[in-house]
Amino acid sequence: MADSPAQNTVSSKDTSVQTFCDPVLMQRQIRHWHRDGLTVAFVPTMGNLHRGHITLIEAARQRADRVVASIFVNPLQFGAGEDLDAYPRTLEEDQRQLANAGCDLLFTPEVSLLYPKGLAAQTTVEVPGISDLHCGASRPGHFRGVATVVCKLFNLVRPDLACFGEKDFQQLAVIRAMVRDLNMGIEVVGVPTVREADGLAMSSRNGYLTAEQRVQAPALKRALDALAHRLITEGLAQREELERSAMATLAQEGFVPDFIRVCQADTLAPAQPGDCRLVILAAAQLGRARLIDNQTVDLPG
Repeated sequence: MADSPAQNTVSSKDTSVQTFCDPVLMQRQIRHWHRDGLTVAFVPTMGNLHRGHITLIEAARQRADRVVASIFVNPLQFGAGEDLDAYPRTLEEDQRQLANAGCDLLFTPEVSLLYPKGLAAQTTVEVPGISDLHCGASRPGHFRGVATVVCKLFNLVRPDLACFGEKDFQQLAVIRAMVRDLNMGIEVVGVPTVREADGLAMSSRNGYLTAEQRVQAPALKRALDALAHRLITEGLAQREELERSAMATLAQEGFVPDFIRVCQADTLAPAQPGDCRLVILAAAQLGRARLIDNQTVDLPG
């Protein structure tokens, strides 16, 4: 017997955002919108929303008639020993924020819905090459999990466009490649990173920082800014030495650096003399928090 809308809609006295666990009911609503000629924008998230996520909703609102968000903590993109079980779940507060931002529909599927055969038996989506670099090398299988769940969500929601934060620069590149290679016909919109007043990129994992670590954390952005300045003034001839110097600076600030790399912005391959459009990618551990950030740099030429 099919569940009724009331059984599958999560309600809260503080929110009016329509929330579905059941994809059939969610898809029914979206089909109504499409039949009425309305465009649909999609913002997939793992919840525990902050101002950065709300900026994505606002960007989607500007570009489409209706906005759909999802909250799903995706086990396929977490590796052994990572923070899957500890990842914060804050559904009621997330609903309130989404309603205030003008989100029209929230999709909150269960793990058993998206992976009914279990993770080991799940068909996966792999974006070769770019998925194996940088964060992909440090977290094997991570971007396979990201591409798989985003592909599944795209197939369920069928949006006209989707918004992703540029803070996760490599993730954005992976999704763009997947959409292009699989002819999905979805516009992928990158939205600029939202930062705290001291420069720290907003992230759900910032909540893992102690008070002392929170004071240290903006050093990551400062290291990127300093490296960007040196690239503009000194060029790429000493790229590897500049990367090592930035890593040493982070270590002195109390981080355990994973990598800082100067890359060609489109391919994320190591930048070479003559490249003009660059991105600096960085990842470092600070206590329990793995922080990532990036900085684009345009050299003359």
